[in-house]
Amino acid sequence: MRYAIGIEYDGSAFCGWQTQRDDPSVQSAVETALSRVADHPVRVVCAGRTDTGVHALGQVAHFDSEALRTRRQWVLGANTNLPTSVSVLWASEVVDDFHARFSAVERSYRYLVLNRPVRPAVRAGKVAWFRKPLDTGLMDQAAQALLGEHDFSAFRSAGCQARHAVREVKHVSVSRREDEVILDVSANGFLYHMVRNIAGSLLEVGCAERPAEWIADLLEGQDRTVAGVTAEPDGLYFMGVRYPAQFGLDQVALRREDDEGQ
Repeated sequence: MRYAIGIEYDGSAFCGWQTQRDDPSVQSAVETALSRVADHPVRVVCAGRTDTGVHALGQVAHFDSEALRTRRQWVLGANTNLPTSVSVLWASEVVDDFHARFSAVERSYRYLVLNRPVRPAVRAGKVAWFRKPLDTGLMDQAAQALLGEHDFSAFRSAGCQARHAVREVKHVSVSRREDEVILDVSANGFLYHMVRNIAGSLLEVGCAERPAEWIADLLEGQDRTVAGVTAEPDGLYFMGVRYPAQFGLDQVALRREDDEGQ
């Protein structure tokens, strides 16, 4: 039987999603927990691998198991064996050809920036910090150039293993909530550090170091070396994944553990 699970995690204490030989990873923590519930080794595949320090509110993964467990047992059992920084939110049976990564049609990220002169204390590690005033209207105007299908080489970091840099951004916005600046981006896929590189360039626009048109110029030029710096990972969140309706994993109507009696 193949299962899909939803996961949230605080990435501060992890080297990222992917298992590493000597460092703690989210994948290893989840696999260890599920293996104890299943009473056999379990391997999980996620929708989008996150880097060191990056968080997730709506990560999705799949795994196979012959163990007879209810959805509730998978959720409660996994959470009993997970560190407090990781939670399985839901579990659902899926068809055998479902793949958490390759079946996804859209992924969403959010980048949070604390925009004030004083560094964060309570929110340290959960938000990026930018002390100069930011014009979010200008940032949002500039970001609209990213909509649609483009070659995103200007926002692709060295070490990216993707075969090409063409991606389709389906939604992008920059808004403000009191002292937080919020960048939301949804696309059919993302390149290595793509959101953080976009954020770094938009921050230069927001503090008036660059004009709004610069983002469109960067896209056209496809030169990573002239774009903004890679923004810090602290403020980045993997928000969710959208799959074709046939898989029954609509993010708006996911079955949560506390709604299930089985």
